[in-house]
Amino acid sequence: MNNELKLLGEMILEKKDEIAATIHGDRMAGVQMSESEKREFEQIEAHILEIRANFIGLFGEALIEHMDKERAYEKIFNWGKETGEFFYKLGAPLDEALKDTSYYRTYMWEAIEKEAASKNMTASTVFDVIRIIDPLLDRAVYSFSLTYVEFHQKTLENAKNAFMELSVPVVPLTKGVGILPLIGNLDTDRAHLLMETTLNRSVELKLSHLILDVSGVMIVDTMVANQLFKVIDALSLTGVKTIITGIRPEVAQTMVSLGLNLAEIKTMANLQQAFDDITRISKHAKGD
Repeated sequence: MNNELKLLGEMILEKKDEIAATIHGDRMAGVQMSESEKREFEQIEAHILEIRANFIGLFGEALIEHMDKERAYEKIFNWGKETGEFFYKLGAPLDEALKDTSYYRTYMWEAIEKEAASKNMTASTVFDVIRIIDPLLDRAVYSFSLTYVEFHQKTLENAKNAFMELSVPVVPLTKGVGILPLIGNLDTDRAHLLMETTLNRSVELKLSHLILDVSGVMIVDTMVANQLFKVIDALSLTGVKTIITGIRPEVAQTMVSLGLNLAEIKTMANLQQAFDDITRISKHAKGD
């Protein structure tokens, strides 16, 4: 029986390119692509065929080395990681990529059944093949999907970080004066970034004054207010004076109801008032 498994494994290795080509042809039949998509696909088609053939070959090796299950699992898992990354970067949807599973199962079993019948192999051998191949195929799907999802999550996280950085823009107005317009809600992640980015940019721009415009902030709770206070306190330690502008009436009511103390914080109705105040103070300091 062990010899029969080896024979089936050798057969799969010998026919892996043929099986891969059949799978590929059937899989791509009816797929609609534009002319530009066809040209792009032609550039990677040979590599995809190679990926398919190598994958099929792993099952042949697993049958030949059927006593070493851990090695077979490791090879399959590594294939799933490499291929999951490749197909993610290719831009292929996960559900489309996983449709290949049924094609591999179908065509490998057709080849195995034909070979087993021609060699009059026992039913026990066929069941042994099932016990080897099916778990490996499941392992490949798991590894492929896990890697694909990890790359997807990493891309989303990178996109979120890029968006967050853009959502805390310290913009220079004149020499020594900058503005930070806040729009939307402040969650924990954005609040943390607000502190870090504001301090770094204020130092880079050599600011003496920062106008913190909150006209685009719809909701202020204790967490948001405390974070703003921390930013203002931290800026003051670096010599930057802060003016808050654009507090909406409903936000002001909420802040009062929360018992937040704004007595130590300079506020103005709008950006123009804040800028005029800074200009006036600057002229006064120069004795103009």
